[in-house]
Amino acid sequence: MRFSLSYRDLEELLAERGVEVDHVSLYRWVQRLTLLVVDAARPCRHAVGCRWFVDETYVKVSGAWRYVYRAVDQHGQVVDVYVSTRRDIAAARTFFTAALIAHGEPEEVATDRAHALQSAIAEVLPVAFHNTAQYANNRVECDHGWLKARLRHMRGLKTDPTARVII
Repeated sequence: MRFSLSYRDLEELLAERGVEVDHVSLYRWVQRLTLLVVDAARPCRHAVGCRWFVDETYVKVSGAWRYVYRAVDQHGQVVDVYVSTRRDIAAARTFFTAALIAHGEPEEVATDRAHALQSAIAEVLPVAFHNTAQYANNRVECDHGWLKARLRHMRGLKTDPTARVII
């Protein structure tokens, strides 16, 4: 997951080292084991920071566009991810509610001036400082670039659960 390799490239690398495995098996291992690795690594991660950088981007899942709400803290680690079919206030509210349950309330949230995010923050996080300065959320915008580069080699996502695990 760390490097921009397709499953076929990974299959070829393993074959050079004497491990015969199919790219579909690698795909299934990623789907099954990624969540276990994340849970095992959780104690070693930094605590989620008090400044969140939130933005939405879009990805294609089985030919249909999906919106991905993502939050990154000041340390650069992903706080939470939510894949939605719609880009509206309800989706933003769902994203923030899940992130708050998992990680607590931040002191500052930096976003662009998207109406859905502004409304959801005013409703769900009324005491947090909402930073909408021009370059405030560059950290998460750069993180979107990493995500898009990773997905480019994968030839797309086929289902919403797959998108949630990979993203």
